[in-house]
Amino acid sequence: MGGAMARRFAGAGYPLILWNRDRSKAESVAADTGAPIADSAAAASAGADVIITSLADDDAVIDVYLSSNGVVAGISEGAVAVDTSTVDPSTIERVGEAVDAKGALFVDCPVSGSVSTVEAGQLTIMAGGGANAIDRVEPVLGAISKRVIRVGERGAGAATKLAVNSLLHGLNIALSEALVLAERAGVDREPAYEVFASGAAGAPFLDYKRAAYQDPDDATVAFSLDLVAKDLELITALGQRVGSPMSQAETGLRIVQQAIESGMGDDDLSAVAVFLRRQAG
Repeated sequence: MGGAMARRFAGAGYPLILWNRDRSKAESVAADTGAPIADSAAAASAGADVIITSLADDDAVIDVYLSSNGVVAGISEGAVAVDTSTVDPSTIERVGEAVDAKGALFVDCPVSGSVSTVEAGQLTIMAGGGANAIDRVEPVLGAISKRVIRVGERGAGAATKLAVNSLLHGLNIALSEALVLAERAGVDREPAYEVFASGAAGAPFLDYKRAAYQDPDDATVAFSLDLVAKDLELITALGQRVGSPMSQAETGLRIVQQAIESGMGDDDLSAVAVFLRRQAG
C-alpha cells in the first residue's frame, strides 16, 4: 500500500523522500519515481511539510514514530504527520501526543480499498483530527483518494476503520461460506459467484475480489489472513472496551485462526473459501 501511495504522489508532482523498514521496498519505489531514500524515518521526516506512513500493525507504528530514529525524532515544528495504518485508537493517541510535543500536527487517516484502488486514486479516507491539520493534508490525499470523510477528532479515524473492517471481514466469511455451500449443493462456482455479485448482496468487494475467489490457485495476496486476524483481534478488543457486542467478528476470528493454524497465514483473505472447502472434504 505504501509503495502504491508513493507512486501516486510522485505522479501528482509531489517531491518525495522515501524510507521503509525493508530498504529493498524503498529501492523499488525509487527506481520508478527517482525519489531519494533516507537512512531512517527521522531523516526522511526532517524538513518535510507532510509525512505519510502506511504500516502493518500497532507495533510497527509505535516503532516507526517513537524509536530513537523515528518520525518524532525528526519531525519539524508545524509539519503534519498522517498515519494511514489500521491500528487501535489508543496507539493513535499515544503517537499523536508525542507529535504534539514537538509542535507538529498529527491526523489518523486510515483508508478503505486495496492496492488497485490506490493505483486508481480511488481510496476512501476516514480522517480523524483537527480541522486545520486535515485542511493542510487534504489536497495531498487527493492524489490517492476519491473522497476524504471527516469522522471526528483524532482517533476517530482508527475507530471508524475498525468498524469498516468488521463489515469487510464479515462479508469475506459470509461470501466464502455461501460460495462453498453452492458448490457442495452442485452449483458451479462461476455462475454462483455471478449471482452473488449481481444480486442484493453485491458490493464493490465482490467485483474486485472475483478472480481471487473464482481461481484461488492464482490469487494474488492483497491482504493476508495473518493481517485479517490482527484486524479482528483489534475489532473484538475495541468492542469489549466500548461495550459493543461483536459476536460475528468473534466467530470470524475463530475461523481465520483455524485457517492460519492449518498453514494458511500468508494466503490472501479470500483463502477462507479454500479452507472451508478443505473442511468440507
